[in-house]
Amino acid sequence: MTTELRVLRPSEWNQWFECLELAFGGDGEAPEERELFEQLTEHERSLGIWDGDDVVGTAGAFSFRVAVPGGALVPAAAITMVSVAATHRRRGLLTSMMRRQLDDIRALGEPIAVLTASEPVIYGRFGYGAASRQMSLTIEKDRIRLDVPPGTDEVRLRHAKPDEAMAACESVYEQLVSGRPGVPVHAPGWERKPMVDPVSNRQGSSAQQCVLAERDGEIVGNVTFHMKPEWEPAGPKGTVVVNDLAALDPAAYAALWRFVFDIDLMTTIVARNRPVDDAVLHLVSDVRRCNIRVRDSLHVRLVELGAALEARTYRGPLDVVFEVEDAFCPWNEGRWRLTADAKGVATCRRTDDAADLALSVRELGSAYLGGESLSSLGLAGRVRELRAGALAEASSAFLSDTAPWLPRGF
Repeated sequence: MTTELRVLRPSEWNQWFECLELAFGGDGEAPEERELFEQLTEHERSLGIWDGDDVVGTAGAFSFRVAVPGGALVPAAAITMVSVAATHRRRGLLTSMMRRQLDDIRALGEPIAVLTASEPVIYGRFGYGAASRQMSLTIEKDRIRLDVPPGTDEVRLRHAKPDEAMAACESVYEQLVSGRPGVPVHAPGWERKPMVDPVSNRQGSSAQQCVLAERDGEIVGNVTFHMKPEWEPAGPKGTVVVNDLAALDPAAYAALWRFVFDIDLMTTIVARNRPVDDAVLHLVSDVRRCNIRVRDSLHVRLVELGAALEARTYRGPLDVVFEVEDAFCPWNEGRWRLTADAKGVATCRRTDDAADLALSVRELGSAYLGGESLSSLGLAGRVRELRAGALAEASSAFLSDTAPWLPRGF
């Protein structure tokens, strides 16, 4: 078999995307979703593998900036649309695309790559580590009361058509980006993605609705949601599905959650993607009735290790030498001294000094956004302490005050 790996030409997009759809189950995207994906695709960052006239592998990247601890926005390649045709498994096609992608990312000077994994086990061998988690809630709302902060009653709520509220919702999103690691800054056009609402995806729910929160004429929050009516002999048993809920202050946040809880004829609230430290957990009277589930979300790969570790800040002074394994990107292998001053500003340089901690680039990726503890990874045997006390020092310095989170997929 002779295959060709090369950059996607715009005229080949439909064939390329059909390969992706087939690999993910064969069902095509709704026309409005397909149109948006075609517009957002960066063709010069999209790879395909051809076997004759057939596309048998796909991989793309978006040019994002991602918030890291300290609030900096770091250039990142957001890896997406990765697939290999079922007819061409176990032939090294995925490895060849990952190799080409990481080489290209390095050449562009982006210190990190990020992705969400359909199957996390696939990407660990390429150096990606699970760095953030998402929480899903299924709330029995009639068995919970909310304890809201002062000022909640002063927030004005109003319905808005989703398309007309797009700019306002994006403005709220952009104001919150730097406050939480893992949140990406999107290029123009991405504000449309949360508002795409094909009928085929609703599963019996209503069209998406939007409510804006205002104070003194300024937009301070928003919630988008679907409602799925359902009835049983005893009465209504509907579900509210929260897609996005964000606010600039505690009172607006509480006002939006209270609105969701007060929607008539609904007995259940489902929120599938919330940060693990979501403030709503402190508003509800009984967190057990929220039926919490947590799973991995954003995976991080340090492409240029030194530049990546210097791009974020740390929780205090640190001086540690890492012995790093990275067979897939060997330019990262070896010993690195990470030094941070009292303000958490860091330098990271190669060194010949004795190592304090030994780990792979995957573990550094997991810890990078400050949500996964190096100490926890040490307990799992994935970080080895070579100097007594070094693990606790590094683990404490890497942690973030707020849990990393990816609010919207890509």
